[in-house]
Amino acid sequence: QPENLQKNWLREFYQVVHAHKPHFMALHCQEFGGKNYEASMSHVDKFVKELLSSDAMKDYNRARVYLDENYKSQEHFTALGSFYFLHESLKNIYQFDFKAKKYKKVTGKEIYSDTLESTPMLEKEKFPQDYFPECKWSRKGFIRTRWCITDCAFDLVNIHLFHDASNLIAWETSPSVYSGIRHKALGYVLDRIIDQRFEKVSYFVFGDFNFRLDAKAVVETLCAKATMQTIRAADTNEVVKLIFRESDNDRKVMLQLEKKLFDYFNQDVFRDNNGTALLEFDRELSVFKDRLYELDISFPPSYPYSEDSRQGRQYMNTRCPAWCDRILMSHSAKELILKSENDEKIVIYDHIGPNVCMGDHKPVFLSFRIAAGAGKPIANVHKCCVVQ
Repeated sequence: QPENLQKNWLREFYQVVHAHKPHFMALHCQEFGGKNYEASMSHVDKFVKELLSSDAMKDYNRARVYLDENYKSQEHFTALGSFYFLHESLKNIYQFDFKAKKYKKVTGKEIYSDTLESTPMLEKEKFPQDYFPECKWSRKGFIRTRWCITDCAFDLVNIHLFHDASNLIAWETSPSVYSGIRHKALGYVLDRIIDQRFEKVSYFVFGDFNFRLDAKAVVETLCAKATMQTIRAADTNEVVKLIFRESDNDRKVMLQLEKKLFDYFNQDVFRDNNGTALLEFDRELSVFKDRLYELDISFPPSYPYSEDSRQGRQYMNTRCPAWCDRILMSHSAKELILKSENDEKIVIYDHIGPNVCMGDHKPVFLSFRIAAGAGKPIANVHKCCVVQ
């Protein structure tokens, strides 16, 4: 229901824009055009036109839009969309040209689509196919842009990491094989953005990391007092279903687990107190603690929400709810945002549309202030904005 969903999605998005009034805004989208992108890509143009011309965005007089719409090029297609909006009050913003290795002043509104490979204002890469051999045509990858505002330079990386293909395989080991694949891909991105080709700057990496809770530990906790029944396929003897029943209470079914089924009897555990009790099982980022920082999460798992437009708070019973959508940053970026203001309330990390259907993912946002000149102590980045 793209027409229906777009209206709700944009309304909730505009409300957040109105509440925080950002001067510089970055919007990172994944799976642009949806899962059936061949049929749905026509809706993308409507979405972009609406965003750029809406009354809610009228004070943003400069914009850059990068859409990877070229789905016929399977070796390059990532289905990523990166939008950047600049408020009219913001003077002298520069974007980095990766080919010329210099900054260029940003003026006007420009949209780039189809072959982003030839755009010098970004770096785009799709992960090698052998990272996730289960998926013949994975669309996972990243897009990187670099900006300079008030002498402060930073990279913004739009990322989409690999999903869990099977709940049963994810449950078998801890950490799961999928967790290992995401670890490898994220490490690859971090190595790329701090390699020797360009000056090092602070960076923010945000998008759909597909981070999942440690399935084995979660199931053992949720079903601590249950007995497990294993159902196998008659022809292959392969495990196709696990059923966890209460030991007493008439052997009530607590959880049913299949490749694409995670049906737990009480969804409230994922919603109450924003699912805080489950955060201890959110472990995938811990491997990167020396390289990446994240503010405390105080919103419920962002995936997988029902795609029924009448059910804004309901999770689908396909996967264990998890905090897939995140905003992570380098430790130098953390210093940038936390030292800019005395009042830390200025920094807000939250989700959008808690009670409205926004699709199967709830968008997540970070709002903060950077004080003028905040980036100057970092690796001489104040030199960056000398336009040649």
